[in-house]
Amino acid sequence: MIDTPAADAVDDFTAHRRLLFATAYRMLGSVADAEDVLQDAWLKWSQTDRGSVAHARAYLVRTVTNLSLNRLTSARATRESYVGQWLPEPLLTAPDVSEGAELADSVSTALLVVLESLSPVERAVFVLREVFGYSHAEIAGILDRSEATVRQTAHRAREHVQARRPRYDTDQEQRQAVTERFLAACTGGDLNAMMELLAPDVTAWADGGGKVTAARRPLHGTDPVARWMLGVLAKPELHGMTLETALVNGEQGVLFVMGAHPIGALTYDLNDGLMQNLRFQVNPDKLSGLR
Repeated sequence: MIDTPAADAVDDFTAHRRLLFATAYRMLGSVADAEDVLQDAWLKWSQTDRGSVAHARAYLVRTVTNLSLNRLTSARATRESYVGQWLPEPLLTAPDVSEGAELADSVSTALLVVLESLSPVERAVFVLREVFGYSHAEIAGILDRSEATVRQTAHRAREHVQARRPRYDTDQEQRQAVTERFLAACTGGDLNAMMELLAPDVTAWADGGGKVTAARRPLHGTDPVARWMLGVLAKPELHGMTLETALVNGEQGVLFVMGAHPIGALTYDLNDGLMQNLRFQVNPDKLSGLR
């Protein structure tokens, strides 16, 4: 006879699923890995004696955090052999993403890139403390570490992120206008219009994962980046592709669509009204969050 999970187990997990996914995604920068972690967490939860669990939310967050830590540690070794440039997986979002608009900035591609430079434990502490507001004592319980150690780790992680994450323009109307001008320049193949949109010190990254053609190294400077982008868009195999504005990782970005299916996404930082730090995700294995 196969045991069926109790209805209360399903209800508890469903009630907290959004928070659990948000935690795992920020920990891992991967939609697919976050979903795998949630599946593993559900298996553990469905087999747990819930009479011994005082608070389902705390138990589930602890489970997801530690599963994410394990996966992140093993993923670091895999990424060392990754073909080309590694970028986080993009995620289509809505104005109410991740339990409130105040958390939208914490899912931005810019932050996820910076979080990659933290150790797994530092990343866990930063996400739990700075994004979800857990106390040092609560995090100590989740990670099975002393509160003093967690305080030191939180301070170190926060300083690291602040030093590597400059603040950019966040005016959504301005981003919308710049994104629409970018689409017009791409559609018209207008090199001058494209160059006018890019910051002088612009850098472009492209993650193809060895699955599709993409620049293996970052491109720097207005002219090289503009010419590279328009050159890629002019390729015969991309005939019929459309570009659409979309809210990606909490910010206005661009979807590249072929036959009603997304084949890539662009996120970027905005600095003094100019596009800076362009990140193209075109690895087909990392686009599940766009569907």
